[in-house]
Amino acid sequence: MSRSVRTRPEGSGRALSEAYDTALLDLDGVVYAGGSAIEYAVESLAEARAGGMRLAYVTNNALRTPDTVAAHLSELGIPTGADDVITSAQAVARLISEQVPQGARVLVIGGEGLRVALRERGLVPVESADDDPVAVVQGYGGPELPWGRFAEASYAVARGVPWFASNTDLTIPSGRGIAPGNGAAVEVVRIATGAEPQVAGKPLPPMHRETILRTGAERPLVVGDRLDTDIEGAFNGEVDSLLVLTGVTDGAQLLAAPPQHRPTYVDADLRGMLTGQPEVEEAGDGGFRCGGWTAAAGADRLELDGEGEALDGLRALCAAAWTAAGEGVCELDGEKALARLGL
Repeated sequence: MSRSVRTRPEGSGRALSEAYDTALLDLDGVVYAGGSAIEYAVESLAEARAGGMRLAYVTNNALRTPDTVAAHLSELGIPTGADDVITSAQAVARLISEQVPQGARVLVIGGEGLRVALRERGLVPVESADDDPVAVVQGYGGPELPWGRFAEASYAVARGVPWFASNTDLTIPSGRGIAPGNGAAVEVVRIATGAEPQVAGKPLPPMHRETILRTGAERPLVVGDRLDTDIEGAFNGEVDSLLVLTGVTDGAQLLAAPPQHRPTYVDADLRGMLTGQPEVEEAGDGGFRCGGWTAAAGADRLELDGEGEALDGLRALCAAAWTAAGEGVCELDGEKALARLGL
């Protein structure tokens, strides 16, 4: 995929699991939600794997180790090894290792996932700003992370020690709702010091590089539910993406997506990996057709006509909205059209 402006979802005559050699799958909102497998995920992933597609699980959460993530997936019925899991902790550890000497001390503000990743790269985790660290790394440490850990980071960063962050996601989903993520914790240290960290996680290039180095993928497909991490990460890595509607992104957000947030393909869930994707065709007079639906951008609203599968209507609406928006965010009213599709 090139970085040119996408104006419609693409079609595929082959099942995506056949057209791509590796799926780079986000976890929460794609494979599971609240710790339980999302409907159709287990069966779809098993079929894709049986057909020869490699499955790699890519997460911005730096708290859990690859072993822990793999064990959780295996318990859900998705056989997974630690080598199949790539975390932002691994990406940031590699980023640090390229800038500091082997065996260097790194102040860790986060959980076990960061410590394991640093040791893997030959670095030594330490707990205090007074332990002479040559770098500070900050990753999600869970809801019980003491406030004093942010003070340790601030002391070191204020002294000029280079600062790294696994990711800057402001929120993280939990079984009880949306909780502050590592990005919120990074803001605490930024406010205290005025400094800016080097960031490794999605959607930035270090995370994509880590996934390619660890999987050896030649034709990867990013599969995610978030426009601002998964899909933008694919855009930055210049690879194709599949957005599934089992997580945080809804139809209205998809229609309003700026160029870097527009997925190559759109489907309801992971069953979309096992099928081809319908073509979105020009229908004349600025309209677009997909399946039994035709959509066009009017003067102040999106117009939809036809019948059939709701997702085909959504794909046609995307083409109309994205073409009308050009380089910017679509401000056209698509609420009535989406309501007609039940989305």
